[in-house]
Amino acid sequence: MEQRTHESGAAAGEAGFDVAATLAACAGGDRTALHRLYEAEADRMLGVARRILKRDALAEEAVHDSFVLIFRQAARFDPARGSGRTWIYAILRNRALNILRGEKRTDFVDDYEPFGLEAEDESPEAALVRLSESGRLRACLERLEAPRRTAILLAYVNGLTHGELAGRFGVPLGTMKSWIRRSLLSLRECLA
Repeated sequence: MEQRTHESGAAAGEAGFDVAATLAACAGGDRTALHRLYEAEADRMLGVARRILKRDALAEEAVHDSFVLIFRQAARFDPARGSGRTWIYAILRNRALNILRGEKRTDFVDDYEPFGLEAEDESPEAALVRLSESGRLRACLERLEAPRRTAILLAYVNGLTHGELAGRFGVPLGTMKSWIRRSLLSLRECLA
């Protein structure tokens, strides 16, 4: 019975859950420790991320990215400098702020109107055709490899998240994030 109480306490994120010890286990490569940390903190972290980012999809991305960073950087946690919970929420806050900064750096206002965002069922190819043939955005999009162009258009025309795109293309989430990031960088360079 005592073990069950501890497990449910961890799942509910109660004060009895030892974040510092869990981070130490993560530093040793223990993926089950990361899962326990996720069970204990993910809901609250998602709430914090939603308050910062104001959009569910971005908040989910911030939480996911934070857990990846937490696992990779767990060895950097120093309990002498603060609590484990404070450390993981600092990572989340920094990730959310980086996402906010990233959203503002890409602006396709000139060709935004021809996208026709009200047509949710429109294919990426149809959206590309609807862009002005002489538009810079269309010319830059056509320079991208077909799968990456389609991913960008599905994200911006149909509003698909990184996770939805990864599922549709059958690639890992990290790969899809890289595709989107690199494609946006290519578009920015082309449009500059």
